[in-house]
Amino acid sequence: MRLTRLYVDAPLDPGGLLELPADAAAHVARVLRARDGDPVVLFNGDGREFESRIETVRGMRVAVAIGAAHAIARESPIALTLLQCLPRGDRMDWIVQKATELGVARIVPLVSRRSVVKLSATQAESKVAHWRAIAVAACEQSGRNRVPTIDAPRGLDEHLGAIGAAGMRFVFDPDASPQAAPAARADAAAPTALDFAIGPEGGFEPQELDGLRIAGFHGVRLGPRILRTETAALAALVWLQTRFGDLRGA
Repeated sequence: MRLTRLYVDAPLDPGGLLELPADAAAHVARVLRARDGDPVVLFNGDGREFESRIETVRGMRVAVAIGAAHAIARESPIALTLLQCLPRGDRMDWIVQKATELGVARIVPLVSRRSVVKLSATQAESKVAHWRAIAVAACEQSGRNRVPTIDAPRGLDEHLGAIGAAGMRFVFDPDASPQAAPAARADAAAPTALDFAIGPEGGFEPQELDGLRIAGFHGVRLGPRILRTETAALAALVWLQTRFGDLRGA
């Protein structure tokens, strides 16, 4: 039987007893219908998971006995940062979920010139909290013990002005040369960190692509077809993990 995995934003110490936060407790008691003694795995994002068991279920209050800690490596060997221009509707939710499952380490939501979605400061704060909850749920499902960082939305120019000079960087552009960028060729050394940028509906404007190239982003084409922004994000991530990360030889 597959064990239930729960994220807890709290210190976890083997041998201790923890009362679950209200949301997690409600999920365990109401949805999973857990009982005293049921096994559960806890993690708090520090890279470990804790072999635990439910001590008591009393209404919507659930106490868990924390067991042995195990440092299990399920993270990609490269720290992947997705620079994603905000799409319309709930597509960002889907991107966050799938990117988390595929091992992205950081997501930076961007607003570019062709972006349709514009968020106020209050809306942005609410969205980040919502996306983080989606990432946490994806970690629970996929077995990851580290939750990816999700930044507050920012303008593309603002982000490019703040990044340093080092690191491998790609921008996925349907108009890029079919010839792979030099850094993407088979003889290129695998990086320890990599940033990749995905444009909005309609793509980046030429001036934005120029800015990305000045900042060290190599243009790469994802085949002969034009992909939707959410499709491009996942296709790019799979390609990067296959080329450099933990999908090689899978």
